[in-house]
Amino acid sequence: MTLKYRISIFISTLFTILFGVACTLIIVIFSHFRKEEFKARLEEKAMTTIKLLTEVKEVDNQNLKIIDRNAINRLYDEKTLVFNHKDELIYSSLDDTHLTWTKSDLEYLRANKTFFKKDGDYEIYGVYHISNGVEFFALISANDNYGKRKLEFLIYLLIGAYILFTAATWILTFYVVKKQVAPLDYFHKNISTINENNMEMRLSIMENSENEIDLIGKEFNFMMNRIEEAYQKQKEFTAQASHELRTPLARMSVQIENQLLEAGVKEKEQLQRILENISQLNDLINSLLLLSKADNHSELRKETARIDEAIYSSIEKTHLQFNDFKVILDIADDESIEALLEQHGNQHLLEIAFSNLLKNAYLYSDNHQANINIKTIQQRLAVVISNTGNPLDSEEQKQMFQPFMRGKNASNHSGFGLGLRIVQRILHIYHYDIYYVAENNNNQFIMIF
Repeated sequence: MTLKYRISIFISTLFTILFGVACTLIIVIFSHFRKEEFKARLEEKAMTTIKLLTEVKEVDNQNLKIIDRNAINRLYDEKTLVFNHKDELIYSSLDDTHLTWTKSDLEYLRANKTFFKKDGDYEIYGVYHISNGVEFFALISANDNYGKRKLEFLIYLLIGAYILFTAATWILTFYVVKKQVAPLDYFHKNISTINENNMEMRLSIMENSENEIDLIGKEFNFMMNRIEEAYQKQKEFTAQASHELRTPLARMSVQIENQLLEAGVKEKEQLQRILENISQLNDLINSLLLLSKADNHSELRKETARIDEAIYSSIEKTHLQFNDFKVILDIADDESIEALLEQHGNQHLLEIAFSNLLKNAYLYSDNHQANINIKTIQQRLAVVISNTGNPLDSEEQKQMFQPFMRGKNASNHSGFGLGLRIVQRILHIYHYDIYYVAENNNNQFIMIF
């Protein structure tokens, strides 16, 4: 899972939990508030009823019932009972409705002065009051219909708000985090394209920004500057060393060739082997020099070359080295091929790439024959060079484009394992691809332009 998705999920989950806890607390607190408010209203009603009965002489039971029925602050489905000190009922607002009470309720009131309990949908409040030295007990029951409706409305409102805002938070969080982390995606996209062929590439950042992402990009660019500098020094050393080594090798070759003119038979054999070793060493130096030049490709990308002409020239050069080499060239009958044959590339470098592949096809084939097929694959030019012979195993295929890598089938042939590396480097200058496919002793190198 990517960083932006982890951050988005973490923030969204945290908000979902905190908002859920907040909504639950609001419901619990409001429920407690409704209960205490309703209890206060019941207490006020109970005390008012007792005072009217005991302190106002003009008010009797019938008058009090009339007052209860027409009071502005009348409670929903209210029921009131008043008892004297003898536990006798002296007032009841009930007609045919029964309010559940026991003697123990009155005893409890004597000891604790008040109580509040729930009986089904009703809530009952009891109070003990002394007026003019006389004990009175009041039990009042009612249904807080309005308070409960408010609580129910609040619950539905918070559930709706929770669903709506949670969904909006998840969507907006993913969008905002994606926007904020977009520079990291840009860094990843550009960093993944950096290789030995475009080490000059740098990340675009705001130089004076204090943003942590820009600071990382700035440090990455600084690191790439140092890596490119070291890489350039390495290439310059390889090129300079190759140039310096070619001169003494050329002198040695000339001196040995002069000695061959005057040497005897045995001496000629020894000198000839030395000359062959020098020639191999010279080939190695030329290969290293070519790799170094291939890396310095800033000007090479602007050139264009004909692929078919480079193939023809490489066939001729390979024939000069191996006169028994047979090449079968097949160009597909496709109108689009003519336009695709002209590609970005240096003619000389492409000839070297094709020559190396043809040389491999000759050395590692069982009949000294190669097939070249020029065709189109998904509207791109493809050149397939194939031969019959022992294929590379899976482990060798993974390392085949590494320098100085030689397969088991190369034990009887001289070389340094740089040919395929040179081919890959030349093709990668222009972002062309090369693949190796082995099927039934048929080796294929597929180049896509």
